[in-house]
Amino acid sequence: MSLPIKDILDHLHINDINHAFSTGNQWGSSANAVTKDIVSPTDGKKIATVKFATADEYNTVVETAAKAFKTWRTIPAPKRGEIVRQIGESLRANKKQLGTLVSYEMGKSLQEGYGEVQEMIDICDFAVGLSRQLYGLTMHSERPEHRMYEQYHPLGIIGVISAFNFPVAVWSWNAMLAWVCGDVCIWKPSEKTPLTAIACQHIAQEVFKRNNIDEGVSCLVIGDRNIGELMSNDTRVPLVSATGSTRMGKAVSAAVGARLGKSLLELGGNNAIILTENADLDMSLIGAVFGAVGTAGQRCTSTRRLIIHESVYEAFKQKLVKAYAQIKIGDPLDENNHMGPLIDQDAVALYLDSIEKCKAEGGKFVVEGGKLEGGAYSSGCYVKPCIAEVENHYKIVQHETFAPILYLIKYSTIEEAIDLQNGVPQGLSSAIMTNNLREAETFLSYAGSDCGIANVNIGTSGAEIGGAFGGEKETGGGRESGSDAWKVYMRRQTNTINYSKTLPLAQGIKFDL
Repeated sequence: MSLPIKDILDHLHINDINHAFSTGNQWGSSANAVTKDIVSPTDGKKIATVKFATADEYNTVVETAAKAFKTWRTIPAPKRGEIVRQIGESLRANKKQLGTLVSYEMGKSLQEGYGEVQEMIDICDFAVGLSRQLYGLTMHSERPEHRMYEQYHPLGIIGVISAFNFPVAVWSWNAMLAWVCGDVCIWKPSEKTPLTAIACQHIAQEVFKRNNIDEGVSCLVIGDRNIGELMSNDTRVPLVSATGSTRMGKAVSAAVGARLGKSLLELGGNNAIILTENADLDMSLIGAVFGAVGTAGQRCTSTRRLIIHESVYEAFKQKLVKAYAQIKIGDPLDENNHMGPLIDQDAVALYLDSIEKCKAEGGKFVVEGGKLEGGAYSSGCYVKPCIAEVENHYKIVQHETFAPILYLIKYSTIEEAIDLQNGVPQGLSSAIMTNNLREAETFLSYAGSDCGIANVNIGTSGAEIGGAFGGEKETGGGRESGSDAWKVYMRRQTNTINYSKTLPLAQGIKFDL
């Protein structure tokens, strides 16, 4: 462990958790609040006990945020960007402590914990530049002496529901962009990883306070699915950005859609790498193994399926088996380990159940899975990464299992490989490994991958913040982070100015009085 956890908790102001919500300077909770022990999957030890907010407390947060929005939206966008720049600097100063806490609370490797905080820093940098580039368009009017243009205005309150696997980065993708756009944010983190969220709230709020912005721009509500349901049904929250399972996303979409609100959904993935006969096998091995084993297979972009050309299938399978034998599993705070635990014992049970379902459908395991127990694995959350030869149509293969189970599928033609790649309900990330230009361009064409992300000669896992992140089909269709994803946090308005002395009507309509 690079730093004692107690010192980290003290440094990040979360040693004693007495509050269920924060609107900035105001932290609070009811005397009879429901509590939850937060236990690290790394060692099974309790880190802290948190309190869950009530419906009344949630309402207090929304009211405070709504009031803050009226002031925050009047601050020029570049000045809002300056505050986000300062948040980025504070994250840089706290990267080691926050990254270590991400690793300890969630179970991902320490390098991945640091990497997640770096993503936050990167999106702050992106948002600072964006604060001077909230562009609209101008267009020529069909009427003389008229000018037409469009502009973007902030929406208001942005509700952010985040998942345990990226407990802080995904919030920052939303919050930093929303803030420079003039919105305010209410964050409901996963009930499995609330401590990192509390730490981020403290970091952000210190910056807001230094800039004499005390209340309501950055809000936090700790709770279970009840808080998510309140937010989804709340007409005061024009946009709900939700990251999680497809099942959860469908519930959010239905509730938000029923009130004609907006939702930004980042849901399940069932990501595949196509490995052609023209691939560099050694390079492909790195992408495949990290994609399948990184974060113990708990990324929405994790590699679930390897679709391998029949001519290199056996050779690459042997490379995989050899590589898996070298994977070190253990304490994620030990940088010598490649893979840490699953998030909790419920996740372990789902992993074991998926293995049995795969075997029942005919799957042949070339690297056996199973639960690791005793000694360093006493938390009960550690498992073995495993590999199975399957058919793409198996029900379990069509389903996303949030665990390190990798499925091998054989193909003969590139058209068949693309059909297999696309032949699942999800559509987040995809990749092809090839040195053949035609194969690469076919994969990226309209006849290729149907996913929101399609890569050539890199894996499915991970993404740079400069590009819009998200997927199609049951992945939800949302886009976060880079490119023009900022537009979802704003409302578009078309404006026409008549500077003539007459009032001509559009389409040449005559209306003489």
